[in-house]
Amino acid sequence: MKPSLAFLRQHAAPAVLAFLLALAVAQLDFVQRFENVTLDRRTTLRASFQPDYLPEPMVIGIDDPSIEHPKLGRWPWKRVWHGELMALVARAKASVIAWDILFTEPDDIEPVNDQKLLSGTVTAMQAGTDVVFGGVTNETPGPEVLQPMTPPVALLEGDVNRLFGEKAWLPPLPELQTEAYYGSVDTPPGADGSRRRVPLVVRAGDRAFFSLSFQSVLRHWKVPTEKVRVRLGDGIYVPTKDGVRRIPIDESGLYLVNYRFGLAKPPYVVGFMQLSRMLELVHVQHEAVDNLPNVAGKILLVGLVATGLTDNGPTPFSGHTPLVMVHANVVDNILRQDFAHLAPTPWVWLCGVVVSIGGLAFYSNRTLKQEAFFSLGTPIAYMGLSLYVWSAYNLWLPLVWPLIGFGVVQLFSIGRRLLAAQRARAEIKGMFGAYVSPALVNRMVDSGQKPKLGGHEEDITAYFSDIQGFSGFSEILPPHLLVELMNEYLTACTDIVQDEGGTLDKYIGDAVVAIFGAPIALPDHAYRACVVTQRVHFKLSDLRSKWKSEGDRWPEIVWKMQSRIGLNSGPCIIGNMGSRTRFNYTMMGDNVNLAARMESGSKSWGVYSMCTDATKLACEQHGGDRVVFRPLGRIVVMGRSQAVPIYEITGLKEYLAPATRECLGVFGEALAKYYARDWRGALAGFQQSARVEPNQPGKTPGVKGNPSLTYIGITQDYLENPPPENWEGVYVMKEK
Repeated sequence: MKPSLAFLRQHAAPAVLAFLLALAVAQLDFVQRFENVTLDRRTTLRASFQPDYLPEPMVIGIDDPSIEHPKLGRWPWKRVWHGELMALVARAKASVIAWDILFTEPDDIEPVNDQKLLSGTVTAMQAGTDVVFGGVTNETPGPEVLQPMTPPVALLEGDVNRLFGEKAWLPPLPELQTEAYYGSVDTPPGADGSRRRVPLVVRAGDRAFFSLSFQSVLRHWKVPTEKVRVRLGDGIYVPTKDGVRRIPIDESGLYLVNYRFGLAKPPYVVGFMQLSRMLELVHVQHEAVDNLPNVAGKILLVGLVATGLTDNGPTPFSGHTPLVMVHANVVDNILRQDFAHLAPTPWVWLCGVVVSIGGLAFYSNRTLKQEAFFSLGTPIAYMGLSLYVWSAYNLWLPLVWPLIGFGVVQLFSIGRRLLAAQRARAEIKGMFGAYVSPALVNRMVDSGQKPKLGGHEEDITAYFSDIQGFSGFSEILPPHLLVELMNEYLTACTDIVQDEGGTLDKYIGDAVVAIFGAPIALPDHAYRACVVTQRVHFKLSDLRSKWKSEGDRWPEIVWKMQSRIGLNSGPCIIGNMGSRTRFNYTMMGDNVNLAARMESGSKSWGVYSMCTDATKLACEQHGGDRVVFRPLGRIVVMGRSQAVPIYEITGLKEYLAPATRECLGVFGEALAKYYARDWRGALAGFQQSARVEPNQPGKTPGVKGNPSLTYIGITQDYLENPPPENWEGVYVMKEK
């Protein structure tokens, strides 16, 4: 039975048009980025289903315990340690050791370290453990690429110019090239900054080379490079003893990583120093070791995983994933033949259209509840299906544009019902208009739109200010004068904040809370906030003079008003927050709390503008040296366990007095002696700087202390009661 024209017009045409529109929208960059985000969420959910997953390769992480170990010292280490590790893993019969660490420049300070690295390489290669070093595409040409161990790709079908890569190539040191293999460590981020597709083949000039991860697998399988066939847009074909294996790649040689793990912790990572120590005990000192990882026959990937080191970036698991984990996932995928696949777009489109036609036809004459079940149930079922096929079959089922298609179909269905309701409303008005008022009819059929809450993460500078000793003002001033004083003060502060591009968050009594960098993004938000602190103090100085000139109208406490300001910069949650019926645009998060601690904690240090190192560094990035900072040390604020370097915002360079510059210099020297535990020298220095402090108790209005006086008290206490030997200069605040 052929479908009627009415059926096609009412059900088939809307479904087809809706999904054609969804496909068109899917080409927009922001939609594609959102699609990637949904895949990331599915990936992290899938990982939560397999908590005991053990990867095929082993990651040797240069982790925090290794960095902190006294034997190795600060990063970068001497290359002798890398050479020793290679010799140890070779004795343990590892299959391959690959270095996600660049050895592209010689050690000009201690050339012998390069020889020891080379010696370890040779020892490993001779013992049967293949070594793979990393190279990188680079805008600056590197040394000549030698080819005795790692020739370029020979069997390549496709346009080499489409491959990822630059014309320059920075390979390992020539002596390493001749004794070991090498591959590219490039893991370029995608359009949204995350690493989902990484190159297995890269271009250097008119030649192509394999990546570090793929070269490691080839060495594990003992397959020569010249026997590997690369077909761009199809796959890489590797002849192994178990048959030809295919690794899928696109036209640019990029591979869609099927992430299974991403956390730099056991069982995914073994510490560099931990493994080195265990292997040394077993193979050098012949001692038994419990929980010794079995490295025999394994591919070992060495990379940076320590906190604060730079070799990390966004992946589906985290915004700061060690990039060696990307290589490890690629190796794990290839060894397990565990590849991700993108569902064919035509089939997804066709299935969406068929389901939508069926839904429109079946529920068009049903109740509103029944149609709502279809409207909500279809996208929910589709989302569940997309998660299931990704978890069970590695099939990437597009999520965003099909949901847009279903949404457009539902909009059509709702519109059709609204049109029918409008006609019914006209009938009701026609029938009852003579008996009830039109306003009553409209109130019966109209509905309001509920406000929505929402927030997002943004990099901002949080600003908190408070009047010193404000409770004293409340006790002395009558209500009408207190209100007048606060209105004048808060108006001045708010005008300055807004003049510098800040956003007023709220007033809390005498406190001003402001946001720099949202809702309008300001790349120099930290610099602007620092300038505001000084402008506020300048303005308050003018106000103090004005109030004093008005004679007996204002008591002395008003003439000496001082404001304390605290700043901190970093990611915070920004948006409309509150109840569903009442909310305001505000900020929240740990970085906001830290800014508040800077304001309240400034009292302990005798300063009136205090910030964290994050704000100082961000300010200097955009404002150069215009804003002058004074280091106050490293503190642990209430509610946190990590020490934070703090700074006084001393002033703007063009207004800084010579005496203040002298004070900062003497104070800095005294602080260095303080850290060196030279208490007497530090005490003498702080006493000297105290004499030229810009803010002096009894001279500067409202000032009760300064940093030099604060450190004199701390130093005198340490002189009588020295801190423990492991003291690192950290001061723990006892108050908020």
